[in-house]
Amino acid sequence: MRKFNIRKVLDGLTAVSSSASAAAAQQQQAGARESDIPETLQSEHFQLCKTVRHGFPYQPSALAFDPVQKILAIGTQTGALRLFGRPGVECYCQHDSGAAVIQLQFLINEGALVSALADDTLHLWNLRQKRPAILHSLKFNRERIMFCHLPFQSKWLYVGTERGNIHIVNVESFTLSGYVIMWNKAIELSSKSHPGPIVHISDNPMDEGKLLIGFESGTVVLWDLKSKKADYRYTHDEAIHSVAWHHEGKQFICSHSDGTLTIWNVKSPTKPFQTITPHGKQLKDGKKPEPCKPILKVEYKTTRAGEPFIILSGGLSYDTVGRRPCLTVMHGKSTAVLEMDYSIVDFLTLCETPYPNDFQEPYAVVVLLEKDLVLIDLAQNGYPIFENPYPLTIHESPVTCCEYFADCPVDLIPALYSVGARQKRQGYSKKEWPISGGNWGLITQSYPEIIITGHADGSIKFWDASAITLQVLYKLKTAKVFEKSRNKDDRPNTDIVDEDPYAIQIISWCPESRMLCIAGVSAHVIIYRFSKQEVTTEVIPMLEVRLLYEINDVETPDGEQVPPLPTPGTGSNPQSIVPQSHPSTSSSSSDGLRDNVPCLKVKNSPLKQSPGYQIELVIQLVWVSGEPPQQITSLAVNSAYGLVVFGNCNGIAMVDYLQKTVLLNLGTIELYGSNDPYRREPRSPRKTRQPSGAGLCDINEGTVVPEDRCKSPTSDIKDNSFSRSRSSSVTSIDKESREAISALHFCETFTRKADTSPSPCLWVGTTLGTVLVIGLNLPPGGEQRLLQPVIVSPSGTILRLKGAILRMAFLDTTGSLVPPAHEPWREHNVPEDKDEKDKSKKRRPVSVSPSSSQEISENQYAVICSEKQAKVISLPSQNCIYKQNITETSFVLRGDIVALSNSICLACFCANGHIMTFSLPSLRPLLDVYYLPLTNMRIARTFCFTNNGQALYLVSPTEIQRLTYSQETCENLQEMLGELFTPVETPEAPNRGFFKGLFGGGAQSLDREELFGESASGKASRSLAQHIPGPGGIEGVKGAASGVVGELARARLALDERGQKLGELEEKTAAMLYSADSFSKHAHEMMLKYKDKKWYQF
Repeated sequence: MRKFNIRKVLDGLTAVSSSASAAAAQQQQAGARESDIPETLQSEHFQLCKTVRHGFPYQPSALAFDPVQKILAIGTQTGALRLFGRPGVECYCQHDSGAAVIQLQFLINEGALVSALADDTLHLWNLRQKRPAILHSLKFNRERIMFCHLPFQSKWLYVGTERGNIHIVNVESFTLSGYVIMWNKAIELSSKSHPGPIVHISDNPMDEGKLLIGFESGTVVLWDLKSKKADYRYTHDEAIHSVAWHHEGKQFICSHSDGTLTIWNVKSPTKPFQTITPHGKQLKDGKKPEPCKPILKVEYKTTRAGEPFIILSGGLSYDTVGRRPCLTVMHGKSTAVLEMDYSIVDFLTLCETPYPNDFQEPYAVVVLLEKDLVLIDLAQNGYPIFENPYPLTIHESPVTCCEYFADCPVDLIPALYSVGARQKRQGYSKKEWPISGGNWGLITQSYPEIIITGHADGSIKFWDASAITLQVLYKLKTAKVFEKSRNKDDRPNTDIVDEDPYAIQIISWCPESRMLCIAGVSAHVIIYRFSKQEVTTEVIPMLEVRLLYEINDVETPDGEQVPPLPTPGTGSNPQSIVPQSHPSTSSSSSDGLRDNVPCLKVKNSPLKQSPGYQIELVIQLVWVSGEPPQQITSLAVNSAYGLVVFGNCNGIAMVDYLQKTVLLNLGTIELYGSNDPYRREPRSPRKTRQPSGAGLCDINEGTVVPEDRCKSPTSDIKDNSFSRSRSSSVTSIDKESREAISALHFCETFTRKADTSPSPCLWVGTTLGTVLVIGLNLPPGGEQRLLQPVIVSPSGTILRLKGAILRMAFLDTTGSLVPPAHEPWREHNVPEDKDEKDKSKKRRPVSVSPSSSQEISENQYAVICSEKQAKVISLPSQNCIYKQNITETSFVLRGDIVALSNSICLACFCANGHIMTFSLPSLRPLLDVYYLPLTNMRIARTFCFTNNGQALYLVSPTEIQRLTYSQETCENLQEMLGELFTPVETPEAPNRGFFKGLFGGGAQSLDREELFGESASGKASRSLAQHIPGPGGIEGVKGAASGVVGELARARLALDERGQKLGELEEKTAAMLYSADSFSKHAHEMMLKYKDKKWYQF
């Protein structure tokens, strides 16, 4: 199985970090060996490979359909190929050159596909294997490919060029025939101008010996292949975009650049039989209708029972400004104009027969749009669309963040599906989805997997991702809690982003309790509970929090303790929560500065909440003395404690969502109390309008220095990529140097060295590599939990790492992961009976940790991963027992502690493109593979690892790429993948009938071998095109050698094998030259690629 192309390997050789090889030497093991935990994971358990790609093909450019196999192919502008069969059967392939796909042609019912690319190459794909591969390529050197045509059951492919010539390719050997149709032979000798590029080639449905050639200028030629001369020439003033035959071969139709259609009788070349302007206004006095926009494509399909269908795209009148793109269906006297949401790339009519000389009987139209795929049912009145079963709506609104959960509770997917089923639209076609080819693979993974995507419009989608498929389960709209501004002038001037104020930034979800918490770009946090009951919320619960970054001018004496924490109750009293050094800056009226105002306005009317996720509490950060609230950089929720905590570059806030009170509101510096290791300069927001050194701090050894922060922008990734702050007086240099909260983790562990038993606490990680521990004193469960306050107190415990903290987790004495405490889900909107109430009174929110049931003296291990290193710390002694420097020259973008093969490991993705895994607790390197360089912020924002060796990221704005780092999954992948090709009998050819046979009517066949073979036409010029063998090679030809084409292929195979050795050296050289050429092109494209894009479009 081919996992990496040569380009990525070459990149890897240049960028590979030496961290893994030197890791064993670097590993410092401070303190005594406190762990003798046996580790089962070894290097052989790991292997990296791509599994599947989901979503709509990004920037589609070409479309093809196999009417017998019922397989759809889509090509893209980046050289990708996506193949779709029945729902659940999908495949992704990539042309190495990355050139745009301009046309696709199936070898119908042969399990093969020809792709034509913008770099003037043709490729033959073998679809008879689960991972399709290229068998042959042909690179044209002197002419540009414009149009290809492969007649049904023929092995000769017609290739039209920009110069107006037609070359003929044998699709078995992928060699050129000596037979060429030159443009100057095809047109009138008296014509003084070049007819333009070829825009159409097709053979007469009733006579394979007659080829219809369309030139862009408006000339159409019917060419006799045997006599090598033109039978008829049809000339028109307007440029041609496409041509289509009537199945009887007596008429054809052309679409033109002035919005007209011309229908021609084959034997009447002087003028069109009929001219139609489908969208033109008919003028009086017999004048020609006003010109319209070009008709880009037309198809002409016949039915036995009724009138033919003429289907076209484009052709609207010029006065329809702002009108959406349309597909027009003309059937008899009726004309239906079907509006589309995006511009039309291509369309195809699906017909009952693959034979062009039979009644077509069209039943559906597949329309490829710029950002969608639509299937229209032609058999039903009103032309309804089919419900699309493929997961193509990932990008409905741009994806801003992603989370992936493997091995979820088994009841979760049915629960989400049942509430999501109510959201489905009505009015779809009643028929089965017509693209039904291929077979599903074997399901070897039995665990549930869920992907959650957050979007720019504030929506959240839950996807069932089990067994390498993807299906949307449920959609939540978080923006509906806020008042919408009707127009731009009406928009409140408190926005801190120019657009998409509801965009989701962080998702925190507890699968067991089903509690969901999101942080949005406007510094807002919303907590949701899951319910199967519909409720109406009269007043939306809301809290406003004032988080301020301020350092006292007077340095804190060493002996002074942490400022007293606010008592629960009031939402945000700035005087009691934040020490103010400049009282004048906090007054909102005296100097007119915006103060105590949130960025969004929560609705004050009752809100009807459907079954699914329902609002528990909305928390918003407010403006402080003309300073906008800074965006949230970290978020955590815990259902057992009833707490949510979030932080940004100003500080940290903790909220009790059961009592709806703010428990903690501290600047990051105040968390340290008297233990602050940094000497910080005093700062006032009013003083530092100019970028200066104020706010940059001297940093002790062992933490990351400001120069390094520029190289490892964790806060940038989570913060500045979203932030387009208009009126902040905080300079970027100051924000960069601030210590933001970068990781939060609730757990039940030892908070201090002297502790003898674990207790609930919160571990806080910052961008300067500090870990601080906050103790939580929770009241008893039941009614007391709602009456007594939660007491929060910093413990004084401080741990240090190099680089911003990314992830924290805890292991028990056996080395098993200690999951955070959680409450099991229960229906919240149904009153509890007495027994349940008694149970809930007794229910104490405790961790489900295995260690809590064991002896108190037994210790735990904290695993902490930062951008630069990982440490395992023994608790309660706080000795660092293992340390691993993950990277020196780069930085970790994502680190996750994940379960694999009944054990656990740390998985990291670095900005230099490396994916690494480390054993726990000893942090032995197990895997280090160069996979993917960080080319844009989208990858950094969406990459995530999960259990059982699964990972994903957003590979394009519309597609999710899933991969595995598990050896077992890699081995089973071949079985899990679906099969595209299934043996199907080709339908019988239409009957010629007695009279047609008697009088010579009906379809005329042609021996193309006799005309185009080497014996008749000689060899083509070797400089015209060069043959490049594909990675499928001769073995692939053997595999594909069956069916109609295959019979001939077998006969040639023996000759090919003999001749192959002679041509091998030349072909290898050609392949290397081609690879080098495509590599240099790709490198140049990457340099030019990203310009003037919004953050979520990267």
